[in-house]
Amino acid sequence: MSGQALVTGFGAVTPLGNDRETTWRGLVSGTSGIGPITAFDASGFPTRIAGEVKKFDPATLLEGKRLKRTARFTQFAIAAAREAVADAGLVIDEGNSDRVGVVVNCALAGLREFEAAALHIATPGAEPLSPYLVPSVIPNMAACEVAIDLGIHGPVLTSALACASGIYAFLQATSLISSGEADVVICGGTDSAMSPVMFAGLSSMRAMSRCNDDPCRASRPFDAGRDGFVYGEGAVLAVVESAEHARRRGVAPYAAIAGGGLTTDAFHVSAPEPSGTQSAAAIRNAIRQSGLRRSGIDYICAHGTATRASDHAESAAIRAVFGEQADVAVSSPKSMVGHLIGAAGALSAMVCALAIRDGIVPPTINLDSPDPDCGLAHVQNVARRMDVRAAIVNAFGFGGQNCVAVFTRAE
Repeated sequence: MSGQALVTGFGAVTPLGNDRETTWRGLVSGTSGIGPITAFDASGFPTRIAGEVKKFDPATLLEGKRLKRTARFTQFAIAAAREAVADAGLVIDEGNSDRVGVVVNCALAGLREFEAAALHIATPGAEPLSPYLVPSVIPNMAACEVAIDLGIHGPVLTSALACASGIYAFLQATSLISSGEADVVICGGTDSAMSPVMFAGLSSMRAMSRCNDDPCRASRPFDAGRDGFVYGEGAVLAVVESAEHARRRGVAPYAAIAGGGLTTDAFHVSAPEPSGTQSAAAIRNAIRQSGLRRSGIDYICAHGTATRASDHAESAAIRAVFGEQADVAVSSPKSMVGHLIGAAGALSAMVCALAIRDGIVPPTINLDSPDPDCGLAHVQNVARRMDVRAAIVNAFGFGGQNCVAVFTRAE
């Protein structure tokens, strides 16, 4: 990449905690944030567990019309953005607001609120819908509300790449900085569509784990006994800025965004291409763009959903790039928080950056019997102390969208 974009702040709202460090401690300690669904009555569903955000009160963030007009996915994004900006020590004012951008990506946006509204108007004699409904549920509203909240006047973008949305935001942020359109970008992903329709649809696909009696052990990426992914919600946002801007501010970065790769399977609307050929191409492209050799990658934060097809294809892709006896450390945070959909890749970006900062890699929990068909160097059940100089995020979305990013120690 031309120039260097540095990550200088993070904010998080996840099933493990409503801030960055609580989430990170939970991941490193191998704690599960998965439990019975409380958002709706799931008693009639084959899957009744999820990675829900807990004790999140939007009234502590917003009030009046701003509270009424924001959907849950947007509220998560605002909370994470405020934390990220504070973490970075970034001051946004009239002097620089036009040089700050926002990229907040999502996959499902306000589906939860849209579904509730549809049920409401189907009720005889129901009150009229809120005039804020339509603007609250559209995908770009998280990014726009973050801009409103922080007084940002630079470019504001939203892209939907299904489960690759969150990590793509970091590549978009880097592009805005490299092109000179912004000095700083608040970027990441958010999603909260914990709703009956979503669960009914995913249940029909038989994509989710049905380990309802033991939620903490339900998400089992790369394990021979895995039976599907666990649905989740949350947001992770970061402050990304040019190296020159960070130097002028005198801030210490978490990591640098060193490269990225995008490919498409062009195979199926939901299933990954079994050989992982295009996923491997995205990994190779990201490493090539970073200027590193394969041997320079210390850690892969895997997509690792715990579906049989996805884990198999990702493992094939990793082996294709790093060799059949690949010894690069691999783990999946989805074993602890579930699949945060549009926020999943952004969480993985935070995992890589904090692993570089702290010299520790979170584990894949519930990995008691690694699937021999996957054959990777797993960080199994317990965090690993190791020097992480460069790390990869894998994110693969429905429709065959593959996005990979490389994070390195900032010089």
